[in-house]
Amino acid sequence: MKRVFIVITILAIIVLLRIGGGAPIDFSKLRFSLPSPSKFGIVGPNVGGSLPSFDNKRVVTEESVTIDVFKNASPAVVTVGITKNQPVFDRSDPFGFYSPFGGPMGGFMMPRPSGSQQIKQDIGSGFIVRSDGLVITNKHVVSDTQAKYRVITTDNKSFDVQKIYRDPINDLAILKIAATGLPVVEMGDSDKLQVGQFAIAIGTALGEFRATVTTGVVSGLQRGITAGGQFSGDAEKLDNVIQTSAAINPGNSGGPLLNSSGQVIGVNVAVAADGQNIGFSLPINLVKDSLKTFDTNGQFAKKAFLGVEYRMVTRELSVLNEIPEGAYVQTVVADSPADKAGILQDDILTKADGKNIRESDGGLTKIISSHKPGDVIDMTIYRGDGEIKNVKVTLTEGQQ
Repeated sequence: MKRVFIVITILAIIVLLRIGGGAPIDFSKLRFSLPSPSKFGIVGPNVGGSLPSFDNKRVVTEESVTIDVFKNASPAVVTVGITKNQPVFDRSDPFGFYSPFGGPMGGFMMPRPSGSQQIKQDIGSGFIVRSDGLVITNKHVVSDTQAKYRVITTDNKSFDVQKIYRDPINDLAILKIAATGLPVVEMGDSDKLQVGQFAIAIGTALGEFRATVTTGVVSGLQRGITAGGQFSGDAEKLDNVIQTSAAINPGNSGGPLLNSSGQVIGVNVAVAADGQNIGFSLPINLVKDSLKTFDTNGQFAKKAFLGVEYRMVTRELSVLNEIPEGAYVQTVVADSPADKAGILQDDILTKADGKNIRESDGGLTKIISSHKPGDVIDMTIYRGDGEIKNVKVTLTEGQQ
């Protein structure tokens, strides 16, 4: 049988060669019968420069994602502007200078104000969360209670801010404007963020360039930072913030940080002054929780107040100085809850409700912020002479 099969095969080859006339095979007319590359998610080089399409499926790139997110989200991103009076100085007047320290030539000389003028300036960003005119921004963007503010949309419509609700606990504020039918952002879930995922920031960079978009990634989660001017005295400790490499500049404060689906995942709040591409955003779930309280009560949650200025004693300082970890009290505010409870300067607050007060756990700030005005806290105090005291502190409402 094997011999018969070999003979038949040889005869078949001879017949085929004769039919074809011995002509060579034209490989240029051959086509491989394979499924479309898109079936396997394979995309080859794009020589022509345009996006290829297989089986009517669009190839998604970082560029197309950014464009789509900006087109969809930017109508709900706004610029926050300020209107206020500021002093005018006449530096040409030789008698228009005075010393704030007394005496006609008492050292440092300042020009004397000769009048005032009204200024209008873009200072920050925000985004619309309710179609009837609720806008989210940072509290520090609208911190001047003597100024007037306005909101400018991407189509250059300007609205005067009628009411400002400042969150006393977080660096958040709600602005109310008289408008209806406004576009709104879609809010995501910041608890599901992962380091390395794509991030897009939109805002008014440098208070000058409206609707600026920058891109980066989520660089870190659950960061703790102290935000504020180095010499301004209004520094605020922010916990659990998002670190991003998307460029955030002055003027971006209050604007949204978005994911690749166009959902807001954070509120841009600060930038590292000594670094590059190190920005920070408040997680959007914080905003969602604050909005729930606002919708229920018409205001933000009240801030609990203890009444001490302190410095945290870390584990290293504790071992080095042979003292317990905790919050070292530097100043006690007169007539405050701490003062009434008998807490003194140089005390170390070591426990609250039986839990150790540690820098690694968020410190005293986290403990107080988790309580409401009127709550009573059992606190343990270590004094310099080795005395241990237990006191009850009734927290009051802090100033907004």
